[in-house]
Amino acid sequence: MPSATPRAARVATQVQRSLALLLRRGLRDPRVGNVTVTTVNVAPDLTVARVHVLPFASAQAGEETLAGLRSAAGYLRGEVARELRLRRAPRLEFVLDVELEQAHHVTELIERAVRADREVDQARAERERHLERPASGTRRRRTS
Repeated sequence: MPSATPRAARVATQVQRSLALLLRRGLRDPRVGNVTVTTVNVAPDLTVARVHVLPFASAQAGEETLAGLRSAAGYLRGEVARELRLRRAPRLEFVLDVELEQAHHVTELIERAVRADREVDQARAERERHLERPASGTRRRRTS
């Protein structure tokens, strides 16, 4: 849900800042701990905002954090509307941000491939060195 209009992009940025401050102050829900708001995408008609969050915990705690955020969505929507002075604030949909995990996975795959290539290159170089050595007991003749 990309922000197609300039206003939607501005509102998305403001909603992200506002939510970051509200979540830093903390909610009363114990399921919501330290959370980072990574991105906010607002629909062009400003009715829905998809909020990507990254909790500082394990994947299991991520679902609990999402449940806490979803239960506090009405309160957060009201606070965002007051802070941004919007007549109608977008409905907040909270989603776990998996892009960071995906980027880490891709980086790990690349590192494995590079390691495998190095091992193949080392084995090839070892084989070539072994073939260049003269057999024991034989002498190389010099050609001049």
